[in-house]
Parts: sequence; structure tokens; C-alpha cells
Amino acid sequence: MKNLLKFLGILLPWFIGGLLFRSDTIFYKGLNKPSFAPSPIVFPIVWTILYILIAISIYLIYKDNSYKDTKDYNKALLINYFSNQVFSFLFFTLKSPFLALIDTVIVFISSLFLYYESKELNKTSSILLIPYIIWNLFALVLIVSIFFLNI
Repeated sequence: MKNLLKFLGILLPWFIGGLLFRSDTIFYKGLNKPSFAPSPIVFPIVWTILYILIAISIYLIYKDNSYKDTKDYNKALLINYFSNQVFSFLFFTLKSPFLALIDTVIVFISSLFLYYESKELNKTSSILLIPYIIWNLFALVLIVSIFFLNI
């Protein structure tokens, strides 16, 4: 039970951005999008799965490697977390594809650093982040496309 509570304590904060800054599907549907843009229903499903994988990854780092120096890991994690959380605000609240694009670049780059720092501490933890990196790359291509299609 104690481990489950720790895991939930790691997982739940990843949903804060989505709860505070609701996705404006009318805004999203009104944008010009590339042909490969997913339906709005895909995003919460994918992000829920990714957040679970991220939380497991973080849990493994702190469970198995709490004795190691995690300073660089913590920096990468915090930058990634905050940039990830601010996307919904920039894109859906401010309705700024440009700011969302800049943020998505930060999320993608910081996810690479998070992967690298995780790999130094726990290989399994880093493997769990691979789908997140792939999705972030897709999200970057998508937001760049949306930005240029809506200038």
C-alpha cells in the first residue's frame, strides 16, 4: 500500500496542467491541421499512458537509486515537468501555436536529457521513457505544422 501511495504521488501531478487548463476542442478543430493530425480523443488516451510510464520511470529512479547523486536527473525532470504542464495553457488558454511550439521544443529537448539522466541511474527507467520521446517528436512535428498552416 505504501508503494502504491508513493506511485500515485508521483503520477497525479502530471495531470495538473490538463485539469487547470482545459483543452479547447473548438479552438483545436478550428485550426488548419496536417493530414496526420490525430482526432482530439487520441490525446488524453496517449497522455494518460505516457504519464503512467513516466511515473513508473520516476518511481524506479527514486526506489532503486535514492543513494546516488540525482542532481542532474532532478534538473532534467523539473524542466521537463514544468514545460510539459504549461503547454495546455499556452496552446488552449492563450491560443498561441507559436508559444506552444517553443514550449514543445523545450519538452522534446528536456525529454532527451531526462532519458539520458535516467539511463545513468536505471536502464529500465530510461526504456520506459522511449514512447514519451517518440510522442514528443511527433508532437513537435505536429505543432510546427499547425503553426505554419495557421500563419
